[in-house]
Amino acid sequence: MSSRQKRWIVILVILNAVIFCALTSAFFWQRDALRQTLADVTGEEDFSYQLRALGFLAFSLFQSPRDTADYAPVPYTDMPPFGVNTFFEQEVEEAKIRKGMELIRDAGFKFIRQEFPWEDLEQPRKGEFWDTKFNKSTWEKYDRLVALADEYDLEIIARLDHPPAWTRADGHARGFFAPPDNYEDYGDFVHAVVSRYKGKIKFYQLWNEPNIYPEWGEQDVNASDYTRLLKIGYERAKQADPAAVIISAGLAQTLETGPRNVSDLIFLQQMYDAGAKNYFDILAVMNYGLFTGPGDHRADPTRTNFSRPVLLREIMVKNGDANKPMWAMEIGWNALPPSFENAPYGRVTEQQQAKYATQAYERAQTEWGWMGVMNYWFFKRAYDNEREQPFYYFRLFDPDFTPRPAYDAIKHYTPAARWLGKGFHQETHWTLEYLGDWRTGDYGERVTEKYAIGIPNDILQFAFHGNAAELALAPNPYYGVIEASIDDGEFQKFDLRATDAHAEHRITLAKNLLPGKHRVEVRVLQGELWLDGIVVKQSNEWLLQYVVWIAAGVCFVIMGVVLLARRRASPPKTLQNFKSGDSGEASQTLPLSSKSKIDFEERGLGGAS
Repeated sequence: MSSRQKRWIVILVILNAVIFCALTSAFFWQRDALRQTLADVTGEEDFSYQLRALGFLAFSLFQSPRDTADYAPVPYTDMPPFGVNTFFEQEVEEAKIRKGMELIRDAGFKFIRQEFPWEDLEQPRKGEFWDTKFNKSTWEKYDRLVALADEYDLEIIARLDHPPAWTRADGHARGFFAPPDNYEDYGDFVHAVVSRYKGKIKFYQLWNEPNIYPEWGEQDVNASDYTRLLKIGYERAKQADPAAVIISAGLAQTLETGPRNVSDLIFLQQMYDAGAKNYFDILAVMNYGLFTGPGDHRADPTRTNFSRPVLLREIMVKNGDANKPMWAMEIGWNALPPSFENAPYGRVTEQQQAKYATQAYERAQTEWGWMGVMNYWFFKRAYDNEREQPFYYFRLFDPDFTPRPAYDAIKHYTPAARWLGKGFHQETHWTLEYLGDWRTGDYGERVTEKYAIGIPNDILQFAFHGNAAELALAPNPYYGVIEASIDDGEFQKFDLRATDAHAEHRITLAKNLLPGKHRVEVRVLQGELWLDGIVVKQSNEWLLQYVVWIAAGVCFVIMGVVLLARRRASPPKTLQNFKSGDSGEASQTLPLSSKSKIDFEERGLGGAS
């Protein structure tokens, strides 16, 4: 080995030692940030569990992706996703209801999920809505709630359950939540509520958590029976108000297989088997994080975590419901104090609870285009007598209106959460900004009923999280030209003419971008733009492109180093090498520098002719 090769080896050893020391130092000084990053991407706080989660995710890369039909058009996902559960029916003073609604509105929430208990409305017997204790209509309380919600620009999701004792021959013997003996009684109640609030309430949830005890009473749960109840409620609601949107009962997360508690995955498939598909407009789920954070991507039937909706969505697609949305009726994490020995819903600090709340909305908005409204559990309780109950510590406010950290975190997050995530987004999506004289076109009866029509000088602006964006265009027999800019770059023109003027098609605005948030501006230059939606894609194609270029660069550098090393290590030419062939050929194949030529001639070896 020559001295030059030895020097190169020493340099490489020193360079590797420097890199190792730099990485070690970075890990030491940034270990807290690294742990936090791992917590965010795995949902685990303990380092050993973080490694297990990373291993699971690495293994999942070699498996087929779950069929969740992420790019299917889905209605009722174009509104702000921020909702919260309320118990305003328990408040006596109107001033407290007003204060609560004002705080909810100011935090950016657009929906309140509010119970309209059957037992509180239709009493003391069928067909009577009269409070005999206070001698007044039972509608009065709920009329006030509906009016105040409208005043504070909040939309109600009305939960209809909790049947009165008169609906069962044995009263409360089978529990307070057991279904009525005659399901038509429930249908009549649903019809009464929907008729009264037609044009004021649009969304109704029929029952709650029928797959677990005690929400179906002191008896075994039964998906077929619930489906029959759902069918009757759905049909009576549509009779009262064809525009009413019916939400199925939120299914509780559980791994049990019966008889009192049945897995939400099993129960949903049983509902489909019983014919539930045509009797709800939105599938409701419960989506608590429980023992891990929202970054836990392990969608596994043996886990109840924030990724559970992915498995339920897969069941929907399998049963031909890809064009139907999912809403989360309850989400949240339990900030249970250390004084509690048992933590049935998991346990996080209030700071973690606040961070997880915003991360949950962010993940769903970025990854789940089929997920609509997600209702935080919960705003506040009316009274302070439940502090010994673990569920109490999900709250955003104490009963005296003392805010918890999660409220401030959500309030800070919602104004900036204006972007499109992965999936197909309707032209009515709440994050889109239309400037100019846009108007609306109408398809008629279909998944996406309408589209937006832009004319010259009209502008569309939006942001998205992904690495590709497309415009989904409605069939347009007219000529059109637009231009688009990505991230304030140069505008590029696009011709909107399709091969078939009567077929839908798409225009790719950008692809293979780096993952992250991007800003788009579209301007109509000529003709008309008939916009049916926007498709945001998230894939690893961009990574493959960069890997190819990086690999090519590395190979080029390695080849250069090898060639340089071989050239430096080759032995000097001798007279024997030179005379081994024809002198003319040698002079062509072994050119000498001017200095070498002088040395050659000085030794009497040159000019031999």
